Amino acid sequence: MHPAFSVIFFTTSSGAGYGLLALMGLGAAFGLMPDSRALAIVGLGLALVMITAGLLSSTFHLGHPERAWRAFSQWRSSWLSREGICSVVTYVPAVVFAGGWVVFGVDGAAVRAAGLLAAAGALATVCTTAMIYASLTPVPDWSNRWTLPVYLAFSLATGAILLNALLVAFVGFVSLAAWLAVVFIALAWGLKLSAWRHNDALALPDAAAATGLGAGEVRSVEWPHSQANYVLKEMGYRVARKHAAKLRRYAQVLAFALPLAAVLLGLLAEGGSAIVPVATAMLAIVAMVPGILTERWLFFAEARHISTLYYGYQHARTT
Repeated sequence: MHPAFSVIFFTTSSGAGYGLLALMGLGAAFGLMPDSRALAIVGLGLALVMITAGLLSSTFHLGHPERAWRAFSQWRSSWLSREGICSVVTYVPAVVFAGGWVVFGVDGAAVRAAGLLAAAGALATVCTTAMIYASLTPVPDWSNRWTLPVYLAFSLATGAILLNALLVAFVGFVSLAAWLAVVFIALAWGLKLSAWRHNDALALPDAAAATGLGAGEVRSVEWPHSQANYVLKEMGYRVARKHAAKLRRYAQVLAFALPLAAVLLGLLAEGGSAIVPVATAMLAIVAMVPGILTERWLFFAEARHISTLYYGYQHARTT
């Protein structure tokens, strides 16, 4: 599939923003967040900016962005419509949560309730985003049991890395936040490895199976079009196996290994120099950003759409 930057940025930015909003909302609801107005302004402000920037970028992938409002009407059958509704609805408790925390503090009952609702809305929106891809049966690399948990784990892992850095910057080192980041990073890493193994082992159809002609080599004599069209542009993108393998290693090092090592180093340095937790928290963010962008690019570039069989494509991983 064609890895459009607008969608890559959308899933990365909004996923991290929703993860940060969910963790801050849950932390406030259960009385675990420190009552820091600076943390509320910067943390929730950052979450809302990332969410909004991601959602706005997704409209650039539409053929007619001015008609995006029509997607909200198909909520009975479309996960895209449900995502749009969830994203808009989530703004209400998120804004109440942020405003209430800044004005009244984090310990008020109404603020905690708004935080819980904002967290639920954030997680629901991430789930609907994942289901847009998991529901696409013509793309077996996405239409499987791993897509939804990977999306959720990535959102929580990136959100936890951001929350850990924000707490270090505005409150001080909080070991619970660091351990949450460790758990979610490890979980996301394990789930992504499982997803890659699953997709690499997929026995996707070939032209012989698709045409019902049985065993043997079946080739297209002529393409059905004399020039490239939308199907080939969007569904016919292919990445060589050797390049994908190299990018997978980069993604693992930058998105998982380095942030995990950095956060663990901050935990080991707890009680020592104050500069170490700050440096390690920043390192985790610096490594995470290109790592997650690389993984998101691979998520689209490696996906194989069965419609390309019509154009003579084979669905084995290319070399």
